[in-house]
Amino acid sequence: MQPYPHLFKPQPLRHKTLRNRAVFGAHTTNMAQGGLPGAAHAAYYLERALGGAAMIVVEPMPVHPAAVLTRGNFLHSTDEVIPHFRRMVEPCQEAGAVMIQQLYHVGAHGDQDNSWHAAWSPSGGPSYHDSDGSHAMSEAEIEETIEGFVQAAIRCQKAGFDGVEVWAAYHCLLDQFWTPFSNTRDDKWGGSLENRTRFSREILQRIRQACGEDFIIGLAVNDEPGVEVALSRESMGEIVALHDRQELMDYVTVGSGSYFDFTRLIPSFQEAEMLGVDLAQSLKGAVKHALVTAESHIRTPENANTVLGAGQADLVSIVRGQIADPHLLSKAAAGRSDDIRGCLSCNQQCWGRRGRDYWISCLINPSVGREAEWGGDRFEKAPVSKSVLVVGGGPAGLEAARVAAERGHRVILAEAGNELGGQFRLAGLQPRRAQILDLIAWYERQLGRLGVEIRYSSYLDAEEIAAIGADEVVLATGSLPPETGFQKALPHQETLPGLEQGRVWSAEDAMAGRAQLAKQLVLLDEGGNWRGCGTAWHLAEAGHEVTIVTPDALVGKELQRSATDFPLRRRLAELGVHFVTDSAIAAWDPKRGAEVLSLLTGTKAWVPVGDLVLATVNISDMSLRDDLQALGLAPQLIGDANAPRMAVQAIYDGRAMGRGL
Repeated sequence: MQPYPHLFKPQPLRHKTLRNRAVFGAHTTNMAQGGLPGAAHAAYYLERALGGAAMIVVEPMPVHPAAVLTRGNFLHSTDEVIPHFRRMVEPCQEAGAVMIQQLYHVGAHGDQDNSWHAAWSPSGGPSYHDSDGSHAMSEAEIEETIEGFVQAAIRCQKAGFDGVEVWAAYHCLLDQFWTPFSNTRDDKWGGSLENRTRFSREILQRIRQACGEDFIIGLAVNDEPGVEVALSRESMGEIVALHDRQELMDYVTVGSGSYFDFTRLIPSFQEAEMLGVDLAQSLKGAVKHALVTAESHIRTPENANTVLGAGQADLVSIVRGQIADPHLLSKAAAGRSDDIRGCLSCNQQCWGRRGRDYWISCLINPSVGREAEWGGDRFEKAPVSKSVLVVGGGPAGLEAARVAAERGHRVILAEAGNELGGQFRLAGLQPRRAQILDLIAWYERQLGRLGVEIRYSSYLDAEEIAAIGADEVVLATGSLPPETGFQKALPHQETLPGLEQGRVWSAEDAMAGRAQLAKQLVLLDEGGNWRGCGTAWHLAEAGHEVTIVTPDALVGKELQRSATDFPLRRRLAELGVHFVTDSAIAAWDPKRGAEVLSLLTGTKAWVPVGDLVLATVNISDMSLRDDLQALGLAPQLIGDANAPRMAVQAIYDGRAMGRGL
């Protein structure tokens, strides 16, 4: 029996029939070169079409110069995009996917460093994207923008798209017209509900007139119940129902968050799952014509099937789940759910790279963005099968062993401990991060399926490695805390004064339970990422009174990229964690505590605590490499054994190594 009967039921949509109920929803990949989609784009979307996505909504195209938001946006207002889009669209359609293009204008929230155009909005409101403002649109500018949407839709139709999705979510321009907070106009474009929706209704009506009946038109909206000035669910229901009565759209997609609250726009593991479902269910009762798509943190086939089976939506959009595993749907349809590589909801490479204006990737699937280069998320057999010894079962070693075995090599994985995962497993013990443990369990299943020989409690020296006689030796032995107390903020201080007196621990010691910590402690966080911040969260939830000292201007500086920093600080504050920023540890005395140095004023003050936990930069031990080279072997180093970095680089190294063997 099909384990997900609701998910894999076909669904008519205007002149098309979707092969299942799963959508790969719109999101900015930022892969365009010179504003044009190329090989990277085409391979990225094709991989998801081959993986079973019923409908793909290609990332938004700005409809006007004022709408440009990212470096990788598609060109606006030119037919130059048409042949390039066609080369992307047609292979995906041949693979069975219905292809939609999202059209957008962000109004007041434009990025004027990218657009070099003043932002336009209904009433001249401020940007919640940066520190800029906008000006109130004139009648002529409103008409110009409507025509921009229509001409963009015509280009999409000429490029072969099956339809367009008009973006009215996240307090973009259409939503700005709908929302009384941002629309204070007293002309025909403001005031009453009829007037505030005139802009969006004109856009949808004119697209239908221009593109005809055999063309799908969607509308994207969002749910933002925690923001007072945003539209309520009741107001959104009224607006969508008004559009639906006039049959202006064929479907409506419901996301969460907005420019008012980035943390729910692409919700991390800190948020509840299925955030868009409540409003989707509400809109199901408000529409008579349009289908309703639930989006936002629907990660798994189980999530999707539950939503659909309960009648809360007609379609579901699984975005990050299909980024992490583009074959999620085909695996689910074949009864192979255990083979699905589950998204961690970490946002580190999808949202995090996009937030830095890079093209997106994925922490657990480094083929993302490299599909054209690496042949998708699939592996060809190696021309010659080799024996491969991977030393170390952390994320780099796990991925190297898996990919090498996928390619037909005979693999031995030697792990010094009695379980796999290395320091990555410790991260999975932090609050709400158990999806990491699920990923490690996935690796265990995959290695078993592939016949990888796993040797636990195998701490190998150079002679023992040489005696195994593998054709290839891969060192994935990780990194270690330096045990000197060195801080980048105090480079003249090679060793922390007082370190020799004890009660100083690494973050790894704290997470692994190797440290019997006092009630009150200081955690020095030099990285501004989950290694230190997640450890502080874990310790605070365990009942410790934690003071975080950081040289940065705010706790969780690096987590800003993934929009996870504010929810983290809010939770730490709820737990009573004390923040000391722009500071370092000048000295340690277990009887007096930590002497904290302000990097701003140079003043020092003792914080009376019983233990000091350090989250500083690790070091890679090169002794095993050197010993192997002395024996005439040429080991390959990956992950932290090559240089201390993050899990994303470790998994990338592992895949690149496995592909190259």
